[in-house]
Amino acid sequence: MLRSVALLACPFCRELFAPRERRACPVCGVALVPFEKLPRSDEIDDDARCEPEWEPLPFAYVRRGRGTLVGLAVVGLIAFGSPWVSLTMPDIVKYTGLDIARRLGWSWAAAVAWFVLIPIVLSRRSIMQMRGARVAVSFLTAIPGTTAALLLTRPPHGGYGVPLRFTFAWGLYATLGVSALALVKAFFFGGRLDDIRVKRGTSAGQVVH
Repeated sequence: MLRSVALLACPFCRELFAPRERRACPVCGVALVPFEKLPRSDEIDDDARCEPEWEPLPFAYVRRGRGTLVGLAVVGLIAFGSPWVSLTMPDIVKYTGLDIARRLGWSWAAAVAWFVLIPIVLSRRSIMQMRGARVAVSFLTAIPGTTAALLLTRPPHGGYGVPLRFTFAWGLYATLGVSALALVKAFFFGGRLDDIRVKRGTSAGQVVH
């Protein structure tokens, strides 16, 4: 078997090399990695798709952080449309995350991150796909919190001698908290590989350890 000889492979073209043959792919120029660390490929191993960690899960599957992340993304979008800043001088008005984004274009990143997170999570239908998306999901969940933190550390100020008095509203703090919680969940998206319940064959219903 290929895995038993500790071969190195190119992450892109998947050309195989002996461990001490070279350090980079001569075609792609990309650093070689151990073959067993590469994500599965249909061209390499179709039979591996029958393994429990590659088994397609129902679209409505909510365990292993899938449902939690989608729920937090929805809550994050609600918080984006909620008051972020309460202005008391020179006017009395509340600004939602949407209102602020219309004035500060970069704060749209929070809404975009929540919006993109939902299809990314839902499109991961196997345990290995979920685990493989951890980096992307973590990045997206961190964006709203970073946006909220920037507003907290760099608050708006009055201009042209007009005094400005305001307080940050609950929507901004909710965004910060939901983002932090979603980031923690993203680190463990897909769960562990040693507690998979087998649904096929003579071991159906048992848990793989």
